[in-house]
Amino acid sequence: MILVIDCGSDTTTNIAHIVDDYCDVKSVPLLDLKIDEDLKEIKGVIISSGSILLTEVDPDRYLEKLEWIKETELPVLGINLGHVLIGLLFGGYASRTRNNGDWETIEAYEDCILFNRLPNEIEARENSSETVSIAPEFQLVASSDGCVNEVMQHKEKAIFGVQFHPEISGNHGAILIENFVNHCIRSPYH
Repeated sequence: MILVIDCGSDTTTNIAHIVDDYCDVKSVPLLDLKIDEDLKEIKGVIISSGSILLTEVDPDRYLEKLEWIKETELPVLGINLGHVLIGLLFGGYASRTRNNGDWETIEAYEDCILFNRLPNEIEARENSSETVSIAPEFQLVASSDGCVNEVMQHKEKAIFGVQFHPEISGNHGAILIENFVNHCIRSPYH
């Protein structure tokens, strides 16, 4: 089962529908997350987007709910807000960007399981006004003209962040989520 942590985006249901094609999915609002209960029988975690601007609020209450990620061996994928939360959790810095709701060409520079069966350049839908720096334990995987940190991955763990929205980016976005789910299913950490 894949746990989708819902940060309040109206596209979270799209994530759940894509995941549901490959395995069971459970969705829990971020602030209602109960680690002991919600992580039972979970093979991986996806943290959705949301409308919170972490540069305008104190992010501590959100980060406290995700602190367990630093210790987990479960694969984790953060999407948009989830991407920024993962970056902050590991020591990155959030910053405002121009409000971007367009399609961007995302270019992958590093090998990453998220890009299995995908070309090095994909078109993906943006919808963000914040980004995050590359945290010390992470490496940059992909960039676009609109955002340097489009995709990052932890150097030792299966923790990933994507700035864009694969759940509304057509076939390439669905394949990216499928790649993550397949990695979770094959992962020995469950």
